[in-house]
Amino acid sequence: MIVRPSDAPRDVQSVGSSSIVTASYAPDFERCKLLCETIDRHVTGFSRHYILVEHSDVPLFRQLESAKRIVIDERDLLPRWLRSFQDPTSLFRRRIWLSTRTMPLRGWHVQQLRRIGIAMHAQEDGLVYCDSDVVILKDFDCSVFWRDGDLRLFRRENAVPDDPDSEQNQWSRHAGQILGIEAPAFSPHDYIATLIAWRRDAIIGMCERIEQMSGHHWVEAIGSARKFSECMIYGRYADEVLEGRGHFSTQEELCRIYWRGPALSDENFRAFVDGMSPQQVAIGLQSFIGMDIGRVRRLVAEAN
Repeated sequence: MIVRPSDAPRDVQSVGSSSIVTASYAPDFERCKLLCETIDRHVTGFSRHYILVEHSDVPLFRQLESAKRIVIDERDLLPRWLRSFQDPTSLFRRRIWLSTRTMPLRGWHVQQLRRIGIAMHAQEDGLVYCDSDVVILKDFDCSVFWRDGDLRLFRRENAVPDDPDSEQNQWSRHAGQILGIEAPAFSPHDYIATLIAWRRDAIIGMCERIEQMSGHHWVEAIGSARKFSECMIYGRYADEVLEGRGHFSTQEELCRIYWRGPALSDENFRAFVDGMSPQQVAIGLQSFIGMDIGRVRRLVAEAN
């Protein structure tokens, strides 16, 4: 069951408190380290930076802790019955999370669950989610996520195809099902990005709603499928259950992301940075593109 923090915000404040949340894992440690360095250099207006990792990765990530940065063991966020094991089908190179209550889950599934679970432990009003392969390049203050007591909800308008075979469509349908939204079956809006913010009280309300609709723990309800998106679940909850209360929406992305393709050359990296829009303060280079982190660090130093 959900334990609601005693200080969960009920009254609207002009600018709420904010924390930054990053879910990571050992292969991304050096990228996460660079993210932390650029947060410390450029970002203000937050009280804590939570790094959420698997139990076995905690000692490695403890190196990144500071007065404002805390490493959180997923065992403190997720129920005891969900546990990770080395996966023999990958010759023990990957982890798999197993339970009798969910589908077998991979790391990217469980990272999403951690991002939700932190709301039951954090104290800040707003949680700013930033992936570990993001680099902050410009100064910015987390107060930009607040406006007259409402929190900034990223929503890419009419970006989900009306095609039940598309992943975005399936994620949206799953969100609607576990939230008890009977119609529409899917939302045309896409809520997936990095450097986005959610209200802590809304996340807790969302989990309570899921448990009420499903009759199961929220982790069990979400993890009963292998195709889900925490961003879609929160976005549909904020827009269709809360009807936008406590939020204001925008399509402006704060991070320019290189999703897929070959590793960028030095010249292409500089062009990518130069192509940032005025409101963008960060870049995201997906770790699977194979760009050497040492070269990324050097190019970031040049950009700053």
